Amino acid sequence: MIRRKLAGLAAIAAFGLMAPLAAQAQSDYPNKPVKIIVPFPAGGTSDVMGRLVAEELGKILKQPFVVENVGGAGGVIGTEKGAKAVPDGYTLIQTGVGQSAVAHGLDPNVKYNSITDFVHISQVHSGPNVLVVHPSVPFKTLKDLVDYAKANPGKLDYGYTPAASGHMAMELFKQTAGIFMLGIPYRGGGPMMTDILGGTIKVMFINQDVALQHIKAGKLRPLAVTSAQRNPLYPDVPTVAESGYKGFEALSWSGISAPKGTPQPIIDKLDAAMVQALKSATMRQRLESQGFVVPTPGAKHYTAFVKSELERWTKVIKTAGIKVE
Repeated sequence: MIRRKLAGLAAIAAFGLMAPLAAQAQSDYPNKPVKIIVPFPAGGTSDVMGRLVAEELGKILKQPFVVENVGGAGGVIGTEKGAKAVPDGYTLIQTGVGQSAVAHGLDPNVKYNSITDFVHISQVHSGPNVLVVHPSVPFKTLKDLVDYAKANPGKLDYGYTPAASGHMAMELFKQTAGIFMLGIPYRGGGPMMTDILGGTIKVMFINQDVALQHIKAGKLRPLAVTSAQRNPLYPDVPTVAESGYKGFEALSWSGISAPKGTPQPIIDKLDAAMVQALKSATMRQRLESQGFVVPTPGAKHYTAFVKSELERWTKVIKTAGIKVE
């Protein structure tokens, strides 16, 4: 009995000592380097976004923020690793359209839940895809393409990278316009770009920052962008919505999240830092110069946005009958 009482008192004393230490650890966060898992290989748009965030948060919070690239399975492998990380604020995860929304539609058994396994801190960027065609085809407008596709179902080839934002944009567009075109899957954007530049395929949706140099060189012709408003890099290119498909929108996007259970004071500090980062002239200029839109910052907005995107793309995938490839 005495031993049990002593053990209980010791536990209470230990808890009493630990509570102030935990509070102190949160109040002086971060006091060591913070890791940001980017669930894609180095060099792509996701990696660029992750490193931009790491640079800005490091300046604001006075500790190094270091990117760790964990590629594979369209972002699923790195995101799963992030979901299982210790929720102490020292591991953050780059979330995005592929790994946080599309993945659930493709595989209902994916080993994380984008809504319940993460605390979403802030969206970082969004950007449209551009519907481009090879100059050899006669289409000058989106209506030209749709009219041809309706009159010649299955005769028009398009390229796509499975589960990428361009793939989802095309599936949504086909459903919206009521057309059938033949999809040619590619393992990556590089080979797909080579084939459309060479005329092997005639049509595809591609991220606006990737398409721009080829459009300026006259090697591709843009027909429409997938954002709700026209993109500053493409002021003369209409949106899909204004081309006759009201409400159409399909964006590439990313944000910063933390594992569920990360202490609220740490989340609040990161949330405030992201608001500051997205207001900085440097970050805005770097995003907008590449045609990206600086989104509304903040955890509340980003949490609602992830949920809406998950629902949107799960519905598109189910309607199209897309399976994991």
